Amino acid sequence: MLELLETKIIAALREIVGKDGVTCEESELMVYECDAIAMHKRRPLAVVFPRNTDQVSRIVRLLHENRIPFGPRGAGTGLSSGALAMGCEEGQRSVIIEMARMNKILEIDYANHRAIVQPGIINVKLTQAVAAMGYHYAPDPSSQTACTIGGNVAENAGGPHCLKYGATTNHILGLEIVLPDGEVINLGGNGAEAIGYDLLGAFVGSEGTFGIATSVTVRLTRTPQTIVTLLADFLDLTDAGRAVSAIIAEGILPAALEMIDKVTINAVEDSVYAAGYPRDAAACLIVELDGLKAGIEAQARRATEICRQNKARSVHEARDEAERKKLWAGRKGAFGALGRVSPDLFVQDAVVPRTKLPEVLAGIYAIGANYKLRLSTVFHAGDGNLHPNINFDGRDAEEVSRVMAASKEIMMLCVKSGGSISGEHGVGADKISYMPMIFDQASLDKMLAVKDVFNPLGLCNPGKAVPAQRMCKEYRKGFDYQLITN
Repeated sequence: MLELLETKIIAALREIVGKDGVTCEESELMVYECDAIAMHKRRPLAVVFPRNTDQVSRIVRLLHENRIPFGPRGAGTGLSSGALAMGCEEGQRSVIIEMARMNKILEIDYANHRAIVQPGIINVKLTQAVAAMGYHYAPDPSSQTACTIGGNVAENAGGPHCLKYGATTNHILGLEIVLPDGEVINLGGNGAEAIGYDLLGAFVGSEGTFGIATSVTVRLTRTPQTIVTLLADFLDLTDAGRAVSAIIAEGILPAALEMIDKVTINAVEDSVYAAGYPRDAAACLIVELDGLKAGIEAQARRATEICRQNKARSVHEARDEAERKKLWAGRKGAFGALGRVSPDLFVQDAVVPRTKLPEVLAGIYAIGANYKLRLSTVFHAGDGNLHPNINFDGRDAEEVSRVMAASKEIMMLCVKSGGSISGEHGVGADKISYMPMIFDQASLDKMLAVKDVFNPLGLCNPGKAVPAQRMCKEYRKGFDYQLITN
């Protein structure tokens, strides 16, 4: 009976989006069984490609009324298994609503410093579209040449320049939302001061569990007058960590303050992203400052002095825009470069106080050594957002078990140091079991209560963000598996 229902659901989905808007061939579904973390895999029942809000609403209404779980997906660059096609019960398959074809810029309003875009637009394409007029879109994940604005909204994505400019939530002015029952609502004031509860803020970072964004109003930021980019290299990782804290303590707020360790440096230099980083350095810092020319030059001089005071071997300023872009290409291509080192790469994400960086980094490397794993770090040092990376072979079950055990210990270390289990990648399915490390059950229950307001049956992206005793409430109650359509 269930298989018959699924066959009818796929036929009904094709009526909404057309035959070329649904894929259910097993060979094609393999592409959608995981995100950029391949540790966890679930093959979907089908993938559907809507082109507008009305189609998304009709798709969601159909799936909701037939008790078929579903979830949105952007470019699949997520690092928390947030787009995993999980069901409401063991063995159940869900439908992925792939937003890639909703990829248009709908409006650019320079006078009000805003733009309205569909969720499937690639992050960097928005900046490219407004650059000639002296604007950019500030949140810049390392995957910005591939990730989508809608995915960034779901995960509240960060990026190197979020140290100064803030994460995605600081740049979202309004959203058009399809709720998990198919109803369409609008959140936020699109730039005007909104009254009432901040439901817009609640939605950003809800990881697809509150509904699906179909239109996003974003803030555009003026391109700074001057940008100065420094590369400082250190023979001791601890010294680099101390330099980070000292720069911030001085009252300097860089646009970005990134750290790259020796393993990552050499992986980058061996790749197409080679940026000229010194191979023998224990760590490099990329310090970028932007703003008015007079003030930035003085800050750059002081940041250079601080790095030298903390035993930097050298501090080099990018001579021109071409060299600046080369330094950043190396940093943003680091994960891709590390992917060449072994068959698999597990990218973790945690946050610690900046002042704890030296001791936490030492602890992370000790954990890697204890489990006999090849561990590296490349991360947003300015706000303590760590990315411990583990190279491994996913075909080796014993090594995979060591990777998972080490990852848990790393998370526990960060939490004990006053940090958290995620800074920008979200919780998803990968870290959901870690949530009790930082929240008691009463707090988790309140989070679930908020989710229930938007997603009472739990059908929308089940098994993500917050652990629940039952993923899909009232899933079978009073339901006889007959196709329901409107």
